[in-house]
Amino acid sequence: MTNFIVANQKAWDKQAESQLSWSTPVDAQTISNAKQGQWQVHLTPTPVPDTWLGDIKGKKILCLASGGGQQAPVLAAAGANVTVFDFSQKQLDQDRKVAERDKLTLEIVQGDMRSLHMFANEIFDIIFHPISNLYIPDVNPVWQECYRVLKPNGRLLSSFFNPIVFVGEREKQYDEQGVIKPRYTMPFSELNTLSPEQIEQKNIRQEAFVFGHSLSDLIGGQIKVGFQIAGFEEDWQPNPRFIIDNYLPTFLATMAIKPK
Repeated sequence: MTNFIVANQKAWDKQAESQLSWSTPVDAQTISNAKQGQWQVHLTPTPVPDTWLGDIKGKKILCLASGGGQQAPVLAAAGANVTVFDFSQKQLDQDRKVAERDKLTLEIVQGDMRSLHMFANEIFDIIFHPISNLYIPDVNPVWQECYRVLKPNGRLLSSFFNPIVFVGEREKQYDEQGVIKPRYTMPFSELNTLSPEQIEQKNIRQEAFVFGHSLSDLIGGQIKVGFQIAGFEEDWQPNPRFIIDNYLPTFLATMAIKPK
């Protein structure tokens, strides 16, 4: 069994070095605009609704599994007190570069999203958690830790893939035919479905291992630990990778509140 955390750290370090879509730091003009009150951040391709964040000036925000020099620096420039947390040091380096370039204050912490033990109870006003929980086999510890570190009336903004994207057989011949062939059930794990040879090849290519979760865990799991779901959005994949992306919005986002 491969150590998926180490493998996925290496994969995201590689993405940061290549400055792929979620690893390209925002430019100085974006930060300048944010300082003047003109800004937006993303959980999915469409900007987060204004009502989900509200007035963030002076608020303590945890950008969870959110390195890459994008959301955290913008929120800091807009007036929030931001901690950015990620397991990839090179993703965090992107945030550090923006902070140094644009004279922003960011707390930068490396760690596993399933354990926020370095943070005390009830210290954050908002947790901003863009798509990342497909890199862990169980999302429930994440919701538990988010609930613990949020203040009463605090908000958890999170996004994830509709689990339907993990169901189909991933073979080129079916893509060419425009056929969706169901094969996998939820929960889904590449570590359980790939052959040892395929796993070794992914390790060599430094590709991340992914996991699919049920809606019962993705949404129901938040409710189970005590959150109240107050907002829900679906969004389309602008660059379809799977056939199913052409037929329904496969990005999901929730805004959950920790009751007083």
